Amino acid sequence: MKTIVKMYQHLDWANQRVLDALKTKDAPQNQAKLLFSHTLLAEEVWFNRIKGLESNPQAIWTELSIEGCSTLAAKNNQGFAELLAGLSETNLEGVIVYKNSTGKEFSNSIRDILTHVALHGQYHRGQINRLLREQGDEPVSLDYIMFVR
Repeated sequence: MKTIVKMYQHLDWANQRVLDALKTKDAPQNQAKLLFSHTLLAEEVWFNRIKGLESNPQAIWTELSIEGCSTLAAKNNQGFAELLAGLSETNLEGVIVYKNSTGKEFSNSIRDILTHVALHGQYHRGQINRLLREQGDEPVSLDYIMFVR
C-alpha cells in the first residue's frame, strides 16, 4: 500500500510540473496539451470506475484548456488521495467490473487499475516531454528519483 501511495504522490508532483511547463508557454503545442488533457481525463475515468460512478470513457481525448487541466488535476489528486487513505492491502485485491468505450466488459483488481493509471500517465508525460524538446523547450524532469530526492 505504501508503494502505491508514493506512486500517486509522484503522479501529482509530475502532473504539476507538466502543468507548470505548459502554463509558461505563450501558446502550448496543441498535441502536448491534448496528451496532458487525455492523461487527466483517463485518471478521472479510472477513478470513477473504481468508485462505481459513470465514467464516460468516450471523452478521454477531449482537449481541455490549461485552466481546465489545472482544475481536473487538483480534483483527481484529491479524489485519489481520499481513495487511497481508505484502502487497505486487502481492498486492493477487490475486483472492479467496468465497460470500455466500445461497451466491452472487463474486470481488474483495484491494485492493477491503480498501477495502470500511474504508468499510463508517466507514458504520456514522456511523450509531452518529447514534444517540448521538439519545439525547442527544455523537457521537464519527471523521474521518480527526482521526486524522492
